[in-house]
Amino acid sequence: MFWFFGGLGLFFLCLALFAIFFWIWMLVDCLSRKKFEDKLVWVIVLLFLNFIGAILYYILVKSKD
Repeated sequence: MFWFFGGLGLFFLCLALFAIFFWIWMLVDCLSRKKFEDKLVWVIVLLFLNFIGAILYYILVKSKD
């Protein structure tokens, strides 16, 4: 039974690493845009909502490129 929790822990570790990488990628994308009127608003959203903010940014801004 121990191997099950070990594998599950590894899965959640990989999921957490993906979420952190995705959040940093969206934050860097937001900060590197030249002409972006709502940059300050999106930076605040990304900082306070973390992964959920990154998903919202990806859906509402990045996917329109």
